[in-house]
Amino acid sequence: MVMTPVWSNELKRIAIGTVLALAVGWIAGKVLLALLVATVGYLGFHLVQVKRLEAWLRRRRQQRPPDSVGIWGEIFGELYWLQERTRQRKRRLAGIIDRFKQASEAIPDAAVILQADGRIEWLNEAAEKYLDLRSPQDVGRPVLDLVRSLEFTRFMTAGDFDEALELPSPRDESIILSVQVAPYGDNRRLLLARDISRLYHLERVRRDFVANVSHELRSPLTVIRGYTEAFVDASDELGERWAKPIHQMDQQTNRMCRIVDDLLALSRLESNPLAAGDTLVPVASLLESVREDAFDLTGEELQVSIDAADSLCVRGEYNELYSAVSNLVFNAVQYTPVFKEIRLRWYADAAGAHLEVHDQGVGIEAEHIPRLTERFYRVDKARSRAVGGTGLGLAIVKHVLARHDAQLRIESVVGQGSSFICDFPDDRVSVVDGYSRQSAL
Repeated sequence: MVMTPVWSNELKRIAIGTVLALAVGWIAGKVLLALLVATVGYLGFHLVQVKRLEAWLRRRRQQRPPDSVGIWGEIFGELYWLQERTRQRKRRLAGIIDRFKQASEAIPDAAVILQADGRIEWLNEAAEKYLDLRSPQDVGRPVLDLVRSLEFTRFMTAGDFDEALELPSPRDESIILSVQVAPYGDNRRLLLARDISRLYHLERVRRDFVANVSHELRSPLTVIRGYTEAFVDASDELGERWAKPIHQMDQQTNRMCRIVDDLLALSRLESNPLAAGDTLVPVASLLESVREDAFDLTGEELQVSIDAADSLCVRGEYNELYSAVSNLVFNAVQYTPVFKEIRLRWYADAAGAHLEVHDQGVGIEAEHIPRLTERFYRVDKARSRAVGGTGLGLAIVKHVLARHDAQLRIESVVGQGSSFICDFPDDRVSVVDGYSRQSAL
């Protein structure tokens, strides 16, 4: 081990003191006594320095260290240097904290830091404005005791923070908040609440406008459809010249009617975001009915197989589920060649129950999958128009599943086909003995 100059000098002092004590003791004829006195003096010096160190450390106000010699001078100097470094770090940290507080207060969104047990650790001023929280009174209290909302309690208890929660402000119900939670650090969570009242009301106006326009279009379209059907029936009398225009008129009129019907259905679903009812729906028989409708619609002998657990049922609304499943199946029919198979599966596992519609069509590129449930989004616009799609089917499916606490999962391989899987939670699924497709039909 390398010896520092300080220790070298200290050892020299000890050696010189020992030699002097021996010399004095030899002259006085008291060698042991001289060594004892020298040792006690050396220890006394160190005890005095320890006392001075304790007194210096106990002083709260900033002072320079006591003057000393030898190793104690070095110790005092090192401690003072470490103390100054600590003070500088504290000042920098205090500055960072002050800047963070200033930045957090400048943020228009409510921000709340939650501990692992859901207690409030910190909040900004906007949290008082939007969430009716107070600082420092509410710090350390559970956030669920302060923000009293059934939707908020379910959101925080479920722990699934992939999507934001929309709810009225506890302080002012005219303010609509979008609440997001981001886990971070040592089991802590950052809760952010943003005022989206303007966007919420704009969305509401848009929904009302679409619903009203769709409703107003329904009557004139019904009249137009009646005339086009009459023209189709009389196409033989009108001659071959008018056959193609009449067929195109009939095709586009039917497409417009389907768009209006889908818009109205979507508007009804969006205006009623609450959970669906609790009626027992036999999914196996529902799949049989959808398959029969697909046969009637296409007029072709499709290859549609069903593998469904007869006793497995869903609690919800039959008509809504029928609409969602038929949209998935009709999409599969439109994009699958006749000689390919469409498989319908209904099964349960440890994660819940799953309804899968698998086709052997052209498949979907990965970049399009996240946007498939958007209104009017089409992967191949030309093909969608050719097959008469409205671009609203998967949006309807998404809203129906949301009302049944379910989610849509899409898996696809280009050139091999796609799977549209509806995942239902356990509390929406029931096993009913004695249920069969024939008895339910």
